[in-house]
Amino acid sequence: MRPPRTLRRPRLLPAVAAVLLLATACGTDRAGDGRGGVGAAFPASRTPVTAPPVDGVRVTAVTLPAATPTPGPSASDWTVHADRLADDSGVSAAYEVANDGEEALTYTVLFDFTTSAGEVMGNQWVTVRDVGAGRTVRGTVELGVLAPGASPVTTVKVAQVLKVPAAEAPAQAGVCPATGIRLTADDGDAAMGLRVVGLRLENCGEKDYPLDGYPLLTLLGEDRAPVEGVRILHGGDSIATGTGYDDPPRAFTLKPGESAVSGLVWRNTTDAGTDPVNVPYVRIRARSGAAPVMIAPRLDLGTTGRLGVGAWKPAGH
Repeated sequence: MRPPRTLRRPRLLPAVAAVLLLATACGTDRAGDGRGGVGAAFPASRTPVTAPPVDGVRVTAVTLPAATPTPGPSASDWTVHADRLADDSGVSAAYEVANDGEEALTYTVLFDFTTSAGEVMGNQWVTVRDVGAGRTVRGTVELGVLAPGASPVTTVKVAQVLKVPAAEAPAQAGVCPATGIRLTADDGDAAMGLRVVGLRLENCGEKDYPLDGYPLLTLLGEDRAPVEGVRILHGGDSIATGTGYDDPPRAFTLKPGESAVSGLVWRNTTDAGTDPVNVPYVRIRARSGAAPVMIAPRLDLGTTGRLGVGAWKPAGH
């Protein structure tokens, strides 16, 4: 339903830290077990959080081992000070996702685990699928292992929220869509201003799937409305050579169990005096008439206004 790489921005779609399955219950659903993963080895302190939501997602409580909550500058700004954190941190946060839209959405959320000074000590991506219109889903995210020498975590924040229509979200690992074709994007690669995100098309069904050409792309903004002013060019070599997506298109058939690959290629060069273009979402059809899949590669196109797309080719070629 992921963003050079920094600790703060591991990329999206489709690789996420956790996938939470939802259980329906009278207008409010729950994701996860709600226990925060804090075992008996960690005396836990759970502190409520009243920070405002970020795009419908908010942290409602933070659980820390041997922690004492103290009020911050205002009654609504709570900070939690931990006496000591073990390598297996025992830190978790309860959160809720509220969909006030008119269609079911799949959310991918980045949670930052920070010190009292705001330094990020770790983060986790969580995907919450099929949140119905007007519904609220609650769950728990765990920090897991804290890096050796890391400072104590005191706060958990919503750092980034990506959301796509549930019907267009990439299928989760191990699940074959009704179409029999699973389309996913990798975490991307970056070097010297060049950005590449790989696309993979898997025939997980029982029928042959002919391909001949390029993925069909629609670039979308934060509101998932079309982005204007970007030229979509055929071939990775329209942006740079040696990307692995330079081959011309050719017809082939994807047999059940086989995969094809393509890729998005761009540069984030920025010229003074011109506004850069950012494209958070891309709607992709594997071929004309195929069901759309929306990914969130967050294309920072700079001021180039150009995006290259490679032709489909059999995986491994």
